[in-house]
Order: sequence, then C-alpha cells, then structure tokens
Amino acid sequence: MLRIGTPSRLGRRDFLTVGGLTLGGLSLPSILARAGVPLSEAGRPITDKAVVFLFLHGGPSQFETFDPKMTAPAEIRSATGEIPTRIPGVTFGSSFPKLAAMADRLAVVRSYVPGDGNHDIKPIVGKDGFGANLGSAYASVAGGNHPDNGMPSNVVLFPRAVDPNAGVEQSGFGKFVSNGPFASSAAPFQPDGGGALKKDMTLNLPLDRLDDRRALLSGFDQLKRGMETDAEAMEASRQKAFSILLGGVGEAFDLAREDPKTVERYDTAKLINVDKISKKWNNHKHYADNARTLGKLLLLARRVVERGAGFVTVTTNFVWDMHADSNNATVTEGMGYMGPPLDHAVSVFLDDLRQRGLEDKVLLVACGEMGRSPKINKNGGRDHWGPLGPLLLAGGGLPRGVVVGKSTANGGEPNTDPVRIPNLIGTVMHTMFDVGKLRVTRGVSREVLQMSEYAPIPGLHG
Repeated sequence: MLRIGTPSRLGRRDFLTVGGLTLGGLSLPSILARAGVPLSEAGRPITDKAVVFLFLHGGPSQFETFDPKMTAPAEIRSATGEIPTRIPGVTFGSSFPKLAAMADRLAVVRSYVPGDGNHDIKPIVGKDGFGANLGSAYASVAGGNHPDNGMPSNVVLFPRAVDPNAGVEQSGFGKFVSNGPFASSAAPFQPDGGGALKKDMTLNLPLDRLDDRRALLSGFDQLKRGMETDAEAMEASRQKAFSILLGGVGEAFDLAREDPKTVERYDTAKLINVDKISKKWNNHKHYADNARTLGKLLLLARRVVERGAGFVTVTTNFVWDMHADSNNATVTEGMGYMGPPLDHAVSVFLDDLRQRGLEDKVLLVACGEMGRSPKINKNGGRDHWGPLGPLLLAGGGLPRGVVVGKSTANGGEPNTDPVRIPNLIGTVMHTMFDVGKLRVTRGVSREVLQMSEYAPIPGLHG
C-alpha cells in the first residue's frame, strides 16, 4: 500500500510504506535502477507483445457464437440463427454482426476442448498452468512491474475496476489472482475502482497541499542504499520516484484521463436497456453489470498494456451459464443480453489497437471454461458441456481470417485433431516469450519451462 500523509507528519511508518512501495510486488529501488531499459533488451527472454485474456465466465455456447450448425436439427442448431462473415462460407451466430464483418482479422477455433463441464476458471487458472493465473508465469520472468513506470506486469480487471457500483467479483469457482507456485510479486494486481485503487495507487493528499514537495523528496534520500550514489543520477532517481508516486501508474487506471470520445466509443451500456432485463433470473444483476462495464474494461485493458502491462485478465461476473433455470436465462434471451456487448466491445478494441499500431503487439484471447450441450433443453437453455467450446483469438501477430479445426455434425465434439488447454497456453507462451531464449535462461522456474514446452495451437504458428 502507498500511504503518504501531510509532509510535516511524514513519520517513519509512512516512510517505510513508501520505501517498500508494492504495486503487485514493486520494489521502488529496483524500479529506479532499471528505469529506461526495455525489458526485451535487459536480458529477459520476453517479447514486446502483451496478452489480453477475456474470460467469458459461465461457459458460452459454441452454437450461438462462432459455429452455428444451421443444417442440424432445430434442437441443435443456433437458436439465434447465423450471419455471414468476411470469410467465404463461414458464418457466426447472428448476435455478432460487427465481428462477422471483421472475421478476416480473427482466428476462430472450432475444435477447442475445454476438457470438462465444471464451473471453474481452468483456461486462465488451472492445473495446466500449475494453479496460477497465466500472467503470473509472465511476471515471474519479466518482473512484477515495468521498470520505466511501475506498471504491474500482471493485471486482473473485474467490473469494479470501472464501476464502483458493480457487484463484487465471484471467486467461488476459482481465484483469478492466484499466483500458484510463483512468488507473491508475480500475483496479479487487482484494482477495484472503489477501494484498492484509491488506497494503493494515489496520494492521500491533495496536490495543492504539496507546497513543500522537495521536503517530501528528501525522504527518499534514505533509499540511497542499493542505488547509485552519483549526485546527478540520484537526483534523476528522486525525480522519477516522485513522478511515480504522483500517479504515473494510477493515471493509466483512470478512465477520466481518456478522451471522452474514446470512452463513448467503447461504451456498451447504451446497447442494453438494463431496466428491461427480466428479474425472474437471479443473475439479472450480472447481466446488467456486464452490459455496463464490458466495453470500458477492454478500454482499461488497452490503456494498461499500452503502458507496459504484459498480461491482462478481463472478466465480468458469471453470465454465460444459459441453463434456463432460476439463475440463468434461456439461450435466446441470454444472448440478447450478452451478444451485443461482446460483439461491440471486442470489435472496438481490435479497431482501436489497429489505429494505435498495436494490432500485432497485443493478442486477444476470448473463451470460457466450457461450451454448451448440443441439444437445447426443454426450457430453452443449453447445459454444461466439456467436449467442445468456442475459442476466439485476434492480433498478436497470429494469422488472420483463420478457422482452425472442425466440429462434428452435432457440434458436440472435434471432428479434427482437438485443441486443448495446453495448446492454448502454448500459444500464449509463444506470444509473451522468446521461447528459445527462455529455455536457456538461468533462473527460470521449472513450471514456466514446462509450460513453454506445450505445443501451440496448430495453424497459428510457424
């Protein structure tokens, strides 16, 4: 936690808190010592790319997303119909007209096997990743924070990161912030928008009361141990320390600093009239939170990767479980709540990356923990299904306009070689790391080395 009181009251306890500045494991002296050195040029086996993992919690249907199966019987094929895409002969579920129009920039996997129908978060935190958020593997190698500005390397964004009135994150099916076998410094940083961000990333003091800012800086003289003693270099270090403390990292997490036109462009709240979401479903608040926050969460993800984060997990609450029971809507109604925000947010995000020259620098991954059953149940929902699920990737230098694999006629299993979670992790690893260099770098954990051995998704890598 970063706690600074009035300069005249800056005591030893507060100073120690500043000196031990820990934004996701940040060590202020180590940040200042490495400042200005690109990570890929500092002997670290990482690339200059980042990953944004959009986790669709609850298990989206492969039929109503990217594999409609419209020639199958009515109880199997997409309940929402289909729409043609920019890839000849390929259709998506009709809820995704914007993504269909840019399908020539996407990679869709139709033979992805999540493995089981359990509610958990296994693609992002599971046994194949040694019980850690995949970003922790990255941070264990790259360091917990970017040396130039202190940006956490590994970030998790829940709805409260952009809306303090949103519901709390659901952790009953797994903890997104788990660092597993990796050091605590590799754990994801989680701003919540209403608590941790304000407490941990901004000064507890109005700027207009920092009249004697140099007096505050003098406290950093006590950090000289372990740092360069050259007077000129020390002054530069103190200036950088002060700029970090004045919100260099916090600014990235503040959407009020973004161009209002860009915020409006990303906004998904306007797509769904949340007041008309049926209260008969216990998850109606989650549907509303998803609509209000999904676009802004992806905007926030863009802001933090642009400033040095290497892995960002984005997730709204448990909203894709379309059983048509007391908790969850039918497939048709549920896709009406969930499809437009996802279609809009992802398409705007990808366009924004392209316009900023980041399309090949940021890989977007979107999937859930499972797929949905081939047969629509008697209530109009689809049940849990582990043998097949939807998987979408875009950017990061991967091939564009690609459909990997095929499913069986009923959309329930792969009809070609299956793509499994280790393959997905392999693609993520090959995006984040120079794998050849990683394997000969001293000090890399056995877990990261083992993950680097996973074969990437066929057809997406040379």
